[in-house]
Amino acid sequence: METTFPHLLIEHSQKRPNAPAMREKEYGIWQAWSWSDMMQLTQNMACGMHLAGLKRGDHMVVVGSNRPRLYAVMLAAQSLGAIPIPLYQDAASSEYVFPINNAEVSFCVAEDQEQVDKLIEIKTQCPRIKDIYFDDSRGLRKYDEPGLSALDDLIAKGKSFAQKNPAFFQNEINQANPGDVAAMFFTSGTTGNPKGVVHTHRSLLDRAQAGAEFDRLTEQEEVLAYLPPAWIGQNIFSYAQWLCCGYVVNCPESAVTVTIDLKEVGPTYYFAPPRVFEGLLTSVLIRIEDASSIKKSMFHFFMGVAKRCGPAKMDGQSTSLVDSVLYAIGNFCVYGPLRNNLGMSRVRVGYTAGEAIGPDLFLFYRSIGVNLKQLYGSTETAVFVCLQPDNQAKADTVGVPCRGVEIKVSDVGEILVKSKGLLKEYYKNPQATAEVLTADGWYHTSDAGFIDSQGHLKIIDRVKDVGRIKGGANDGAMFAPKYVENKLKFFPYIKEVVAYGDQREKVCVMINIDFDAVGNWAERRNLPYAGYTDLAQKPEVYELIQECIEKVNADLAQDQLLAGSQVSRYLVLHKELDADDGELTRTNKVRRGYIEDKYNALVDALYGSKTEQFVETAVKFEDGRSGSVSATLKISDAQTFAPVEKAA
Repeated sequence: METTFPHLLIEHSQKRPNAPAMREKEYGIWQAWSWSDMMQLTQNMACGMHLAGLKRGDHMVVVGSNRPRLYAVMLAAQSLGAIPIPLYQDAASSEYVFPINNAEVSFCVAEDQEQVDKLIEIKTQCPRIKDIYFDDSRGLRKYDEPGLSALDDLIAKGKSFAQKNPAFFQNEINQANPGDVAAMFFTSGTTGNPKGVVHTHRSLLDRAQAGAEFDRLTEQEEVLAYLPPAWIGQNIFSYAQWLCCGYVVNCPESAVTVTIDLKEVGPTYYFAPPRVFEGLLTSVLIRIEDASSIKKSMFHFFMGVAKRCGPAKMDGQSTSLVDSVLYAIGNFCVYGPLRNNLGMSRVRVGYTAGEAIGPDLFLFYRSIGVNLKQLYGSTETAVFVCLQPDNQAKADTVGVPCRGVEIKVSDVGEILVKSKGLLKEYYKNPQATAEVLTADGWYHTSDAGFIDSQGHLKIIDRVKDVGRIKGGANDGAMFAPKYVENKLKFFPYIKEVVAYGDQREKVCVMINIDFDAVGNWAERRNLPYAGYTDLAQKPEVYELIQECIEKVNADLAQDQLLAGSQVSRYLVLHKELDADDGELTRTNKVRRGYIEDKYNALVDALYGSKTEQFVETAVKFEDGRSGSVSATLKISDAQTFAPVEKAA
């Protein structure tokens, strides 16, 4: 049955008024919000927003972390027929200007002083901003900014209005229908200005329900909401599916307490992009290296058992008696404690998406008993396009189409999707809308891939990024930069990679080391360093990275299609790629074209005969100051291997 977000809130508050809907950790203590609490808060907020002048069809910006009161803000706006626009809380203030002006926003809600300061800073550039409401008053008591007031004041006025007009809230909700616009999400914008992706109640809830049916989600699930609400993945998992299923969403105290909060909550339904799983595994491997020789030997022995038979057990396949016994012992001694340490003891369904995950990383989690799977989707498709069934999780595919999805592959290898979850439009951008949506309802994903013999979708790369090697021994060979980058990023010592090779005679890469992992590695070898830049240029670190690259090259040599994508030359960057410096999107995707322009001298040096290159780069610090980092970077050659001929 089609419905709207506010209608689902009312339904839960009537059926299960005292059941927990959300929990928030504050000052180290988890505070619970029942469905009745969320309903009452939403009603009071909606009435307060009505008094403040928010009308049906208006856009409202919400900036902050996952907080019950900010979730209620979005529900309140939707109850009035207004359209919430969540923005990334870690973005620079300048990144808010285009979305706010594009959507003609006059009403903003900010979590705390940091977000308020950013909105005040851009008010002269965004003249339509009239009201800014803040949730956390710390540091804001002496602010005297016109239009700035506390969310508590709005709630108090709304509560008084609701008591005098008890039918108002329900009447407003009853005016909505599933085809109305429910929310707008701005894309991360790897090139040009971001685009406002317009979604209706129908599109978001249809995909949320399809995902819930696929994995048999119930009201008993526990979810940890720790990713940015502005990212549609977090919004679907912790907002749309929360209201579809009625499970409990837990909000961590802060970004620095997420790992601790994960262990305390013990989620049953968990989602994280590959970088989070990579970070967790890196921390485990660092601790293992510091463990005693006995513990280290036991870990490696039982991980060998896990890799041999763990994935088969996860897929419901039988294993030998010896392996079953060894796995049971390993589960007691290693896997169980490891899952508990990672906060994944209760995970029944775990998903990763956003970027391809390294096969070894994927198999590691499944080996130790975590039901990690992959899904495929995007902001424009409301996330759920393909999902992996429990017994068919593969490292090299993204699953099968879920309910209500049709997929076809174009003549140029592009994936096309049709479902009820597609965007309504790009806001105020009919040309861009026409480029991705066909007249008969197909969405152009811009991803290159194919459907294998088992009906699973396999993604190779972005269509525009798949290229060809030109000249040299590999002339005409396919080049898939993201595929190469992801294989290198599996290694715990490599955090980020930017690969080049299209229309060039060889593949070259620029690498970011993982400072924690490489720093720990250096300390265990008594290798002194004075910071990231110094560590990155150590000859020993180059040898470590070269070993990783050559392992990937040996692996690529086994793949006749991509053997030409082996890395010939590389350098280690002097600074970490950063979204604040424009090098990554807010969802941590590499802006390859921007980086090529910014580091043009490095790219030229990689493809020239140079063995080193001086570079000076402007950077932004966390406190808003600007500065520069300079270094002379070494450029090294890596061994490549002849393609391995497959037996006929």
